[in-house]
Amino acid sequence: MIDLLQQHCVPQVKGSPALANQEIANLHTAVQAWQLLEINQAIEREFKFKNYYETLAFVNAVAWIAHQQDHHPDMTVSYNRCRVRYRTHSVDGLSLNDFICAAMIDALIK
Repeated sequence: MIDLLQQHCVPQVKGSPALANQEIANLHTAVQAWQLLEINQAIEREFKFKNYYETLAFVNAVAWIAHQQDHHPDMTVSYNRCRVRYRTHSVDGLSLNDFICAAMIDALIK
């Protein structure tokens, strides 16, 4: 299995191909808690917290990862939940960057 935590995101050139289905399946095994959304070729996960303070602390930690990796998710934030979705818009689907960042977020909550 690939160690996603040892990798860093790389810029994706607009129009580059998205990952093939087999590559997605292989990478998804490393971040199994993330739901694979085949319709819009994205991965997403909902995180639940005790309160708004914990939710915002998580959002800020995800923002730090996004800044460090220069790869930014879509997030939906509510009082005690945060839904994080990754999709690489420049390739119109999933890239390795999405899985790297998902693994880094998973490491936050362990």
